[in-house]
Amino acid sequence: MGRQINLTLILLLLGLCGHAQDTRDTNFVPKKNFPRAATMHFAVQLLPWSYDKFITKADWAKLDIHSIKSNLKPKNWEWDDNSFKTNQFGHPYQGNLYYNTFRSNGYNFWESVPAAFAGSFVWEVAAETNKFAPNDFINTSLGGITLGEMTHRIAGKIVNNRARGAKRQMQEVFGFLVNPVNGLTRVISGEWGRVHAQADTAHQLTADLNIGTRHFNVKTYQTKLRGKEELYVRLRLLYGEKMEESNIPFDHFSAVIELGGGDSTYVNNVQLSGALKTWPMKNDGPAQHLYTITMNYDFIKNNAFQYGGQSFTFKLMSDWNPGSKVKFTSEIGSGVITLGAVPDKYLFYGEGRNYDYCAGIQVVAAGKVNFDNKFEAEFNYRGSRFQTINGNPSSYILNTLAADLRGYLNKRFSLAAGLGQYSLNGFFKGFENVAEIYPFARFSIGYRL
Repeated sequence: MGRQINLTLILLLLGLCGHAQDTRDTNFVPKKNFPRAATMHFAVQLLPWSYDKFITKADWAKLDIHSIKSNLKPKNWEWDDNSFKTNQFGHPYQGNLYYNTFRSNGYNFWESVPAAFAGSFVWEVAAETNKFAPNDFINTSLGGITLGEMTHRIAGKIVNNRARGAKRQMQEVFGFLVNPVNGLTRVISGEWGRVHAQADTAHQLTADLNIGTRHFNVKTYQTKLRGKEELYVRLRLLYGEKMEESNIPFDHFSAVIELGGGDSTYVNNVQLSGALKTWPMKNDGPAQHLYTITMNYDFIKNNAFQYGGQSFTFKLMSDWNPGSKVKFTSEIGSGVITLGAVPDKYLFYGEGRNYDYCAGIQVVAAGKVNFDNKFEAEFNYRGSRFQTINGNPSSYILNTLAADLRGYLNKRFSLAAGLGQYSLNGFFKGFENVAEIYPFARFSIGYRL
């Protein structure tokens, strides 16, 4: 499954490289079709279960009424021991499929949200004999919604319903790779290749691709290790205009997808943040200030560090000098971490679980200065405080810092350099406390797609 996930993300990146700049998508919204949505929702569950049941002969796929009854009782629920990649990416990706069975069939964001929760619940109760896992339910549902809405929006940008011929077929294929459920819906409904609708450029998708080198170091009380230089590819996506009022979820979102060397995966970073609601603050003077509530998904797994989580953040966003050649924007806020997977050096069992499940709070701050689109400096900080709810008795403080400089050679090409670090402090009962720092540096050439 891991290789399939890696391949899917690589193909997603290639699809965006080919068509992210095409903003001529259409405003076509299909009519709601509950029978088709419900059938696809069932099929998304049936197909992987059938594969595990009849092809791989997995023991946990041998269902009976006793396991279903047991999984319906909360007292029997149990946090599972799956690997980090399975729990923090595999399950959210599956939830994205549940969500899109309804989103691609004419239902809006809020109307599609129950599909992710229902799909996760049904799978945990009736698709495996393993005990109902609360972490799977949360990750599949919340992560699935965030990934699902992002892929829904991006697939809509890739496919231009007014295009024809080979170009249109290529767009359909890449859109399918980004969002397989939406692509299948287009095939079934006859929308695949059909020319219709008007152009819609209301929400622009900007994509910046960087290719370069990076390295991660490790610093602890006892050791100081320098990581090796490795190639990496980084894709930054900005959808919509974040400094505009909106009540429609994900009218603006940002995403970072990073590929490179890893000890168990080539997908090292998937971080998404989508605005659920954005509204203006009372402004005095030329500066523009807005409040926003965002829904966030994090998957970080590189050669030095790993972290995954689902969270919500309330932020104040400011554009201090709109219209000026020298632009300064900032963000500051705080929020809740519904569920975070934090590395635990003293824990390892089952399929490879080496992390604690925690809930917590976080503060965020960011600033960016742009000099006439020729030079840009950006700073990002996030501080998180966790309390373990499953794993070794512990609590954690995680701080993330990143600073990037970009020089624009022209409208397309840029040079970039960045420094940052993850710092993790763990406080344990029965084990020595942990203080670890993971500095990193990266250098790259960028291209705006």
